[in-house]
Amino acid sequence: MITLILLPLMGAMLLAWGLFQVIMDLRSAKQRKVVDRLTENRSRSRDQEVKDSLLRRRASDMQSGLLDGVVSRLSVVTKLQHILDQADVDWSAARMLVNISALSLFVGALLLFLQVSPVSAVAAAAATIALPLLWLIRKRKKRIRTLVEQLPDVFDLLGQALRAGHALGGAIQLVSQQMPEPIAKEFSRVFHEQNLGIKIEEALLNMANRVDQMDVRFFVTAVLIQRQTGGDLAEVLDKIGKVIRDRIQLLGTVQALTAEGRLSGWVLLALPVVVFFACLFVNPEYARVLIDTPSGRTMLGIAIGMDLMGMAMIKKIVNIKV
Repeated sequence: MITLILLPLMGAMLLAWGLFQVIMDLRSAKQRKVVDRLTENRSRSRDQEVKDSLLRRRASDMQSGLLDGVVSRLSVVTKLQHILDQADVDWSAARMLVNISALSLFVGALLLFLQVSPVSAVAAAAATIALPLLWLIRKRKKRIRTLVEQLPDVFDLLGQALRAGHALGGAIQLVSQQMPEPIAKEFSRVFHEQNLGIKIEEALLNMANRVDQMDVRFFVTAVLIQRQTGGDLAEVLDKIGKVIRDRIQLLGTVQALTAEGRLSGWVLLALPVVVFFACLFVNPEYARVLIDTPSGRTMLGIAIGMDLMGMAMIKKIVNIKV
């Protein structure tokens, strides 16, 4: 009976998801044609790639226009879009939510169709939602960490360019050409936004909102104050760069001193799992009580929850902000 219900349900979900993708592709036909015309030359420079990225993001936003009007008021969607921008993923929040939800429902329905237990099907569907989000958060964290490590060299280059007589816009373009990713793409985006008619102050504020990191906000604030009151911006950038270098060095020292605590957390997290599987291998009847009986499953769930809670507490203790 359940098979007769799940088969039409899975077919309807796949059909609805396919129709959504077709409609969104049709809505963005003109934008894709523009991008294709601009990307005919395969030997593109970094500046051209940033322009194409801006155009693709615009096309993606128009693709999800039907959903954005409905979900844009939700704070979780705004936060997700912010994370996508920080991770440099050219998707809108609405489209990602639709794809993740469709995939999760499909996985859950498929497992139920294969006669997997409902609890396992729900857990797999939840994991299908969680894994892309965890990947996105990890990608954002890695990108921002790399970007912050590049900031002192960026400030040195900006100071040298300003002392050589370049305007701020020219210095920003020089950073976008000379520095590696990901900082080069952020400054290149600022430069091209300025060329498209946006004030440089607004373009810098957009970068600060995208990155959402204290050191970048220091830089943007220094530039905004200098453009209003005057002063030697190159000297200010040199001092900010020195402060960031000292802070990165101190952070490395702190991480080295707290490495033992982090390792202890991972050991404590893995130890119950290793012991359980060892008991399951040595004496299966003894260990399967935790799986086959309701009270055993309850205790197993409580143990997993307390294990994760302990890991979170250890991480909170050793995560010292500098």
